Amino acid sequence: MARAELDKQPSDVRRMFDAVARRYDVTNDVLSLGQDRRWRRDVIDAVAPQRGERVLDLAAGTGTSSQPFADAGALVVPCDFSLGMLRVGKAARPALPFTAGDGTRLPFADDTFDAVTISFGLRNIVDPLAGLREMHRVTRPGGRLVVCEFSHPTWAPFRTVYIEYLMRALPTVARAVSSSPDAYVYLAESIRAWPDQAGLASLVAEAGWRDPAWRNLTGGVVALHRATA
Repeated sequence: MARAELDKQPSDVRRMFDAVARRYDVTNDVLSLGQDRRWRRDVIDAVAPQRGERVLDLAAGTGTSSQPFADAGALVVPCDFSLGMLRVGKAARPALPFTAGDGTRLPFADDTFDAVTISFGLRNIVDPLAGLREMHRVTRPGGRLVVCEFSHPTWAPFRTVYIEYLMRALPTVARAVSSSPDAYVYLAESIRAWPDQAGLASLVAEAGWRDPAWRNLTGGVVALHRATA
């Protein structure tokens, strides 16, 4: 796997997620010290799905992030470009309409969804700006975007500790729990290379979304960006 900030080939990223699919949810729970569950609840609250609304959950992986939308009565479509992830998800949640799709060329018509959300996947799209434009295309006018993504801790001393954890401890922990620990070296690098909160908000606006805003979670380890189509 090439360094994330220099080379992000879609075929490499797809194979990486295929390899980690079997233990992906468990590994994320361990590496985030259980915080990923809270972050996903925050996403649901931000989207605020209504019964009958159409929601696209992009980079949905195994559907862990999608099921709460269905439970709320929304018509959720989990979409991911990793067939390995989709197979694991379909086996666990057969009622969900898992769909294979590339974030830069979504297989949906214009103005299809009331809300689009992506959690911890935007930085893995080969062209995040193109991905955000595609999300805008498939969202009806007035519809919502919610992006949950790793970001930059706001307190400088903690930021230093966090980066040290990413680059040293995370790969070590991943070797103990992941089905493909080398993939987490890439993931650590991709997090470190990602724009800060204001930088991502600017990218969202450039893609055509209105009124981008964000809220920091866990001191800025994660940021929740919202905007309107």
